[in-house]
Amino acid sequence: MEQQNTSQKALDPLERAKLGFKVFNLPFVEAEEVIDDYVNQGNYDPASVELFKDQLDTQRHIQEKSAELLSTSAQIFRQVLSSVIKNWPKPPEE
Repeated sequence: MEQQNTSQKALDPLERAKLGFKVFNLPFVEAEEVIDDYVNQGNYDPASVELFKDQLDTQRHIQEKSAELLSTSAQIFRQVLSSVIKNWPKPPEE
């Protein structure tokens, strides 16, 4: 990505990390408000702020899908284990 020569500054990695910790457990709407409040205190490039918000939204989406995948995997494992136990060979009766 090419940096344009403007008087506005981009969010640097340290600021992004600090903001990330502040908004880690907040719903996206609240996180967006916290980010907006932070960037309103300085002269930040709107494109870098939007990129950060997009990255945050993408991270949240990945976390949600990961939780769904984990839940589905647990259900599949439970079904397979149940089937194996039901079909386990019984010892011969004497």
